[in-house]
Amino acid sequence: MPPVTVLRRCVSLLLISALTIAGPALAQEQQGCVAPEYRQFDFWIGSWSVTNPKGIIAGTNRIESILGGCVLQEHWRSAGGGDGTSLNMWNAADSTWRQVWMDAGGNLLELKGKLVGNQMILSGKRPTAGQPGGLTVDRVTWTPLPNGTVRQFWESSTDDGATWTTAFDGLYAREP
Repeated sequence: MPPVTVLRRCVSLLLISALTIAGPALAQEQQGCVAPEYRQFDFWIGSWSVTNPKGIIAGTNRIESILGGCVLQEHWRSAGGGDGTSLNMWNAADSTWRQVWMDAGGNLLELKGKLVGNQMILSGKRPTAGQPGGLTVDRVTWTPLPNGTVRQFWESSTDDGATWTTAFDGLYAREP
């Protein structure tokens, strides 16, 4: 048998052996989101009708668990016609929740934080629109309420948290 053929067979056998050994490890790795922290934000999963404090429909939101329970994906549709989505995940590397929000207006918001009591509180900084060098701090709090609704309260600060303004205040009610 030519040396190249022998080499090919050896490489093939090594690959088959490696896959046989690594296969179970890869399967375990893909099912690795079983720690209780991965379930902390599950209260937000569902299809929701969202109203503002005056009871006016702000939009609809569908939150689903994807990627084997490792990620929550948000699908927002504003009553005014805007769409957005976010990906949310427990980051075991630094013991924080992360959210990356993107919308049809080209906006990006990156937040991180933790469950505090029964509230998920995530915050982050972004450039302030129209103010070169300025930073806006965003803080979003999700609170599950006893009647099964969820309140999302989003505050922003342009003075590093000295004062806050309400960016969004929504009450999530499950759609039938």
